[in-house]
Amino acid sequence: MLLQALLVPTAAARDRPAVAEPGSAAPPGESAATLAERRALAHTYAVCYARAGKQEKTLILDKVCAATGWHRSHARNTLLNAARPKLGRRTPQRRKYDAEVVAALTLCWTILDRPAGKRLAPMLPELVPVLRRHRELAIDDESAELLMSMSAATISRRLAPYRQSSGTAPRLRPGSRPRGELPLVTWTEWDHGHPGFFEIAVVRHDGGTASGSCLLTVAATDIATGWTEIRTVRGAGQIPLALDGVAKNLPFPVLGLDCGSHGAEIDEALLRWCRQRRVTFTHARPVGRGSNHVGQQSWRMLHELAGGHHYDSPGEQALLNEIWAALSRLTNYFYPQQRSLSGGGQGGGRKEFETATPYRRTERHRCVTPEDRAILADVYPCLNPAELHRQVERLVNRLHLIAQSRAALRRCRTFGPGFA
Repeated sequence: MLLQALLVPTAAARDRPAVAEPGSAAPPGESAATLAERRALAHTYAVCYARAGKQEKTLILDKVCAATGWHRSHARNTLLNAARPKLGRRTPQRRKYDAEVVAALTLCWTILDRPAGKRLAPMLPELVPVLRRHRELAIDDESAELLMSMSAATISRRLAPYRQSSGTAPRLRPGSRPRGELPLVTWTEWDHGHPGFFEIAVVRHDGGTASGSCLLTVAATDIATGWTEIRTVRGAGQIPLALDGVAKNLPFPVLGLDCGSHGAEIDEALLRWCRQRRVTFTHARPVGRGSNHVGQQSWRMLHELAGGHHYDSPGEQALLNEIWAALSRLTNYFYPQQRSLSGGGQGGGRKEFETATPYRRTERHRCVTPEDRAILADVYPCLNPAELHRQVERLVNRLHLIAQSRAALRRCRTFGPGFA
């Protein structure tokens, strides 16, 4: 019955010249049919070819090849494709992370000092609303939701071109630090988990000359929360003044100081301050390129921002302290810090990390008083991280310009105008 149906001419076939019999050559004009006619012929036989048996398919192929001049393989594929249901044309979808979202991500990454994706991802849900509230991010709600939901792997992929082109200096990667301190003054038992136990770093701004008078910068980092305060003074005799300024700005009291080897004069000044305030003072064994916590949290502040120049004037001291004041608000309230959880990775298991800002760690710590939490909660909404970042950049550029001008003037006085 199916073979008889094939032999019945359709309406479309009646309008065309007669098709040659199977096995015979096509008429001279039939093999030169137009593309539209060939497609119409394929659609005419497509359904019958899909349902036919082997012998019937052979006859259909003979008729189609004779009418169109196609090769049998091409005719077979054309009939099969014509019988398949056609899917609707897909409309181009919007790219999930478009240029606007990537630009907003780059801004957040720059403000937070270009952290890795694993540190940046947990901070975006908190940082994006702050920047939008201060009108630093002009994005709609949909883009904001996409930005805040970005995974760490996606962030790393999207920022890879910017990270490679930024030419950032390598960060200090401190290794494990054995804590074999010899207690020099003990008023309180040392406790890493309690806020108030600090590691101290003292940096001389001598420009690498190690000669003459220069400014000193004291950085104190709380081990439990990561809270960091920095002050610059004019010599080792004023280190107690720097520590007094640090203690006034902290949301918790100073209970202990852990200091590496900075020289007899500096160590004596630190020890004297601890004895007067009844603060525990320990001397850690010097290892590698610095202590773990201070090296991780304050390396860029003390070295990269200072630029390795020689600073010794009161104006430079005031400018450095202005930089540290702005940077303290930016780093303590907005910079993410990642640390491993206690007990993670034991027995070959996967090591887990916790990412938070010093402000969040301080806010939720049970040892911080409600009064101090209230002060922090009042300060936080008033801070604009983007403006603080711009302020730090302006001050640092000004500091470097002053230092370079003074260095050129010193060379000119020493060697003459040709060496300026």
